[in-house]
Amino acid sequence: MPPGRRERAGGTSVLRENYPETVAGRIKDEDIALVRERAPIADVVGEYLQLRNAGGGSLKGLCPFHDEKSPSFNVTPSKNLWYCFGCSEGGDVISFVQQIDSLSFTEAVESLARQSGIQLRYESSEGRSTRRDENKRQRLLDAHKAAAEFYAHHLFRSAEGVVARRFLDDRGFAGSHAEHFGLGYAPPGWENLVGHLRRKGFSDQELVEGGLASQGRRGAYDRFRNRVLWPIREVTGEVVGFGARKLNPDEDGPKYLNSPESPIFHKGRILYGLDLAKRHISREGKAIVVEGYTDVMACHLAGENTAIATCGTSFGEDHVKILRRMLLGRSNQGGKVVFTFDGDKAGQKAAARAFSEEHAFSSETYVAIQPDGLDPGDLWLQQGARSITDLVENAVPMYEFKIKDVIDNYDLETPESRMAALEAAAPVVASIRNEGVRRGWGKNLDRWIGLMDEGYVLQRVNQHMRRRGPGNDRDRARRPVHVPEADERAPYNPDDPSVQRERQAFKLVLKYPNLAHGFDRFTEEDFTVPQHRELLGLIERHGGVGAAAQDPQGWIHRLRDGAPGDAQRKLLENLTAEPLEFYGELDDHSARQILGTIRTHSINRREVNLKSKLARIDAVAQPEEHNRVFAELLALGQQKRSLQEELAAGG
Repeated sequence: MPPGRRERAGGTSVLRENYPETVAGRIKDEDIALVRERAPIADVVGEYLQLRNAGGGSLKGLCPFHDEKSPSFNVTPSKNLWYCFGCSEGGDVISFVQQIDSLSFTEAVESLARQSGIQLRYESSEGRSTRRDENKRQRLLDAHKAAAEFYAHHLFRSAEGVVARRFLDDRGFAGSHAEHFGLGYAPPGWENLVGHLRRKGFSDQELVEGGLASQGRRGAYDRFRNRVLWPIREVTGEVVGFGARKLNPDEDGPKYLNSPESPIFHKGRILYGLDLAKRHISREGKAIVVEGYTDVMACHLAGENTAIATCGTSFGEDHVKILRRMLLGRSNQGGKVVFTFDGDKAGQKAAARAFSEEHAFSSETYVAIQPDGLDPGDLWLQQGARSITDLVENAVPMYEFKIKDVIDNYDLETPESRMAALEAAAPVVASIRNEGVRRGWGKNLDRWIGLMDEGYVLQRVNQHMRRRGPGNDRDRARRPVHVPEADERAPYNPDDPSVQRERQAFKLVLKYPNLAHGFDRFTEEDFTVPQHRELLGLIERHGGVGAAAQDPQGWIHRLRDGAPGDAQRKLLENLTAEPLEFYGELDDHSARQILGTIRTHSINRREVNLKSKLARIDAVAQPEEHNRVFAELLALGQQKRSLQEELAAGG
């Protein structure tokens, strides 16, 4: 808190900074009173958070000074005061700006005066009216304003700006679009901006400290050269930095370059486009988080005016707080946040980082990724405005995206892979705080991986919750949990019914190959454990059942000698020695029943897999894939009916 004393005013504390008599330039008291009068507190506070009618002439919203999900921050416009019943902070419009923007009393008054069009007067300790030297923050803001005007002039009016104008035109942005967002162009050369701002009275030290210039051996030089520039503004509209894109790929330097951290620019606490989007976010109860400056432009021009982006950093906790303040909706529901990410690996990592902050929202969070990987800027250019609206409308819940993102790493075609997918995705579901929501996503997880055992899936989710142990929710959600790899083997259990059925089939093949008609048509997917799939491969390499007709015992010895390891040789010996269990006499009919059981259960498993896959496909976004899988499912059903008819007929 800035130095000063607290005075009581209307039951709330108001900060009033004392200037020692030796410090010149104290703002006149009557001008401070005029600022309070002309800066309505509801309008000023409304720039930072959403206010709702609280009755009795008061407004309420989420406190910006402490985390809360129920509004306890109250504003009384008639008294021009605010007070939070949650953290007991309060004051007038000046103290609010002090705290929300981390300003001194003088800086807050000057900021409000600029917005209200008030020319402040200063006086020295002797009472003489003088013009107080601008403080550092104001000097840097003025320098950035002048820089934005300089860059805009070169974009629209200089001959060399044609390369930047062509760049924007190629991306579907007209001059009016560039003007709306305040875009500019930094011309080539080392001292174009520096020289311009020097002539306006700014020192090299100020330009370097503000991030507009870099320090060289011979003095300051332009930080941005031959680049398209996007001014980055505070929520109040003041330019505090720039984002820049290189135009000549052969020149040195990164493709994208942002202003460095400075006394006025903190990239972790600012969102590009928020000055334009803030009122739409509050009114619609929705925010769209995109990855780039052109993505913000494309969304706004397509009618999605709530789009914002981070400035060269990942979406973090401070960004969450900014949006939460603006998104409080009716019935204390936090609105809707839609994250859009590129379809590449970087986009997937960005989605994972956003998921790690999901717990901090009281909002419903969604993810929108274009199937073909296009970002909003490319969509705007290639497919028009409607494609961006469709992208946002087709967003899926964050939890659905994250769960499917995990299980998509597994083929889900075998019991082992489904169990591995469950172990990988269960911690994601376990991180959901709300019990009812957690249970719902647990049921979806069961359906998507195709286990068809909700009770077991929910049990594993609960076990992962207990495994997370003590600590705060965020630490528990981020704590790593061992996840089996997709190819890790489950123990070979001869008592498992599926394993028993398959052992019967192999006993038939090894002991009575002359009755095992049709076995050579089996494939690996007909067997549930890797040991049996490997044994099938061994039999195929030695000519299949057909090769055993003339010399069954010799064929068995060749299989044993060709086994790649002791485990497979031992399995062969056991299967050959164990009796084959069947009802009645062993004949063609009973042999067909043994093999037919394997085929029936194989079809059942494939049906489950296809139903699971169908549940994971968005029929609107992927109609061809949806229709293909559905057709496979119908064909499989027909195969099953034909097999049942064949076995029933005994033919």
